Amino acid sequence: MAYQGQRGLSPVGLGVAIAINGGLLALAMMTATTVMRGPVDKPLETEAIPIDPPPPPIDEVKPDERVVTDPAPAPLPVVPPAPYPVPGPAIESTDVIPPAPPPPVPLPTTPSGVGTGTPVTVATPLPVLVEASVDPRYRGDFQPDYPAFERNIGRDGVVVVRVLVGSNGRVSAIEPVRSTSDAFFEATRKRALSKWRFRPATRDGVAVESWRQMTVRFTMQDS
Repeated sequence: MAYQGQRGLSPVGLGVAIAINGGLLALAMMTATTVMRGPVDKPLETEAIPIDPPPPPIDEVKPDERVVTDPAPAPLPVVPPAPYPVPGPAIESTDVIPPAPPPPVPLPTTPSGVGTGTPVTVATPLPVLVEASVDPRYRGDFQPDYPAFERNIGRDGVVVVRVLVGSNGRVSAIEPVRSTSDAFFEATRKRALSKWRFRPATRDGVAVESWRQMTVRFTMQDS
């Protein structure tokens, strides 16, 4: 027979193989079903949390830039001008009144008890100056002789001179300031050097030399 020489499967083995394969397939299906039917995770529930807005940008602080300028110069004090001296004729008959001496400087009293203190500096008083004045005993000798030429033409005159009065009261020098004519000045110069007498100027009571301006008038009515 043709099937006797070949090794074939028996129906029993075939059935066993089919049974094994069917069991394995059923087991695989059950496993798959178990996996598929297992508990399903719930969907993730989220909650929106409000986020604070970002802070405003911080402005960059710049260093304080100041323009340094030179300060305006202080105004200079206004000094009033010195009064302009008004020239005028000297009056021979007016004696100079000496100025009053300055009042004494009061010294601070020292409190009783032992202590220390700073020394007190007392200012030195200024010297007392008295200008030269006409000696009243010789006042009548001050008028010079009228020049003959000026008398003949009937002309009046005025002479202003500066005289240096020595410590003895006599005139040691004379300078012209203005004169109507040379004749009037010459008559005045001779009289001043020979007859004029003054009370000399003093400094703290000591006689000193000093200059004094004198005015001499020549008038025909008084001659």
